[in-house]
Amino acid sequence: MGGCHSYPSEADDTTLQPSDIKTLGINNNNLDERPYLQPQYVCQRITTTDMHTLTTLPPGVDKSEWLASNTVAFFKHINLFSSALSEFCTPSTCPTACGPGNTVYTWTDEQGRKLKCSAPLYFDYAMSYIQDLLTDEEVFPTKAGSAFPNGFIFLVQKVFLLLFRTLAHIYWSHYRETLVLGLQPHLNTLFTHLSVFSLQHGLLDPEDTQPMQDLISALGLGQGQQTSGS
Repeated sequence: MGGCHSYPSEADDTTLQPSDIKTLGINNNNLDERPYLQPQYVCQRITTTDMHTLTTLPPGVDKSEWLASNTVAFFKHINLFSSALSEFCTPSTCPTACGPGNTVYTWTDEQGRKLKCSAPLYFDYAMSYIQDLLTDEEVFPTKAGSAFPNGFIFLVQKVFLLLFRTLAHIYWSHYRETLVLGLQPHLNTLFTHLSVFSLQHGLLDPEDTQPMQDLISALGLGQGQQTSGS
């Protein structure tokens, strides 16, 4: 399924244990500093793979097929990662679904109503929505020769927006737990891969990524690298 299935493991052998992290389940929404921007954490990845090469549409591959396979793979990876932190994301620790700068995410239901809900409920809605979409044969066909629906790109864009928000919430509200568990290299790698893929294929608007722009800049992910063929 695309270039997102696995990464060569090149993580640092040392496990960081920041002395100032003493409790879990208390998010960092009130911190003025953003620890994920500290140089010793920004540089940590589990691979040195060139993400731009990894995300570029291969010659001869149908673009919709490429988007579909990568969408499925990104969902699996990000859903698995967020599940590892789910016990720390509760209605009491995260009464609203928020990202950096206390950006608040609201869920829009089938009637078009915007619902302000806790982070675990918001992301449960998000993952359930994506799961239903990915298993809908009329949207993500698996049979040879089946056509993708009109407007497929817009559905993919919505999925990537929800996945991006999931990672943004983790960085903003659960980076302490990420550090304690030694998962920051994995988080950086996922975020870099998702951001580069989205940029390559025009899946996220600047206003969508703005809350994480400081990290995007720190990671060296420029805005001028979208491919004309995407």
